[in-house]
Amino acid sequence: MKTQTSKAVAAAAGIAAIAVSVPLAITAYGPTAVTASAQPPATTTSTPVAPIPDPQGPGCDAFKQSLPTFKDLDKQPVSTALASIPDLSTFNALISGGANPAVNILPVLDNGPYVVFAPTNEAFAALPPAQLDGLKADPAALSKLDYYHVFLGLLGPDDVKGQRPTQEGTEIKVTGKGGDIKVNDTAKVLCGAIQASNARIYLIDTVLDPALGPEPITPTATSTTATTTTTTTTTPPAPTETPAADAPIG
Repeated sequence: MKTQTSKAVAAAAGIAAIAVSVPLAITAYGPTAVTASAQPPATTTSTPVAPIPDPQGPGCDAFKQSLPTFKDLDKQPVSTALASIPDLSTFNALISGGANPAVNILPVLDNGPYVVFAPTNEAFAALPPAQLDGLKADPAALSKLDYYHVFLGLLGPDDVKGQRPTQEGTEIKVTGKGGDIKVNDTAKVLCGAIQASNARIYLIDTVLDPALGPEPITPTATSTTATTTTTTTTTPPAPTETPAADAPIG
């Protein structure tokens, strides 16, 4: 009897010992295994975005006040950007079909890149009323005027200078840089370059006339190789002495 009781007690003690050791084993080894397999979080890198430069020119303060969200135009096509600038309502009407349904160049401009010299409302107000009315009534003349204010490129205020062919076909001359730029020696840039997604817009104080543009720059066939001209100096022959006449005798 004692032997059976002792065996039973020993068996119970063994079971209790196993029950106690199992949670201890989980506690001892479980967290270690999890910690060993944990990976650090992946790091992500972002590409820095270049800031949109402020436009330059004597009229930029007024422009910024009229359109405080002007930097958002960088995400818009040029047709939307031009329509968003309050001081370009006349120009926008002339290029969008608003002044004459037969003349709408916005689909062309939205396929840029373009530099657009946009006359302000005040610039158009300076034209004789009959001249502006005549432009609106003449699709050919209006198209010519519209396209003369546009040329291919995405150029900022320090790079826009030069003589360039416009979409109208004749050339335009831009001088100066930064906040001091003139077009055809008559129109002054008030504020530029305002960024659209596919264009750079320059507000100008005078409507450009294709008939008053610069003389076109035509390439010449002259070789760029320097030519050395040799000048030969010829020494005139020494004068021949005339023998003196014989003195008379006597």
